Amino acid sequence: MASPLKSRPLSLVRSLLFSYILTGILLFALSFLLYKMKLSRGQVRMGVYAVYVLSCLFGGFLAGKQIKTRRFVWGGLTGILYFAALFLLSLLLNQGFTAGIPGVLLDFALCAGSGTIGGMVS
Repeated sequence: MASPLKSRPLSLVRSLLFSYILTGILLFALSFLLYKMKLSRGQVRMGVYAVYVLSCLFGGFLAGKQIKTRRFVWGGLTGILYFAALFLLSLLLNQGFTAGIPGVLLDFALCAGSGTIGGMVS
């Protein structure tokens, strides 16, 4: 059996992987709704925020369940790492910083906060 210190990073990676898979599924569903219902820009933005929250919430929950100590910290870290990967990918694909500081801070707060909540309820 692996020691608890060695299993923490693996548990964190698993929870992040779960979060990204869930993100892909939810974004696919959102794109289907966009195609079928002709959603407005505001509705799509709310849908994307909901995807961030649900993915980080469940990722934080999974991290907390697996690690079992200081669950809120590991859930929050899951949300922060989720945001960091999305932010870096966005910078690389958009070739710059287009969302503005308030948008980035909102995304960070949604990801970190929902990951922390997920860890707390685990």
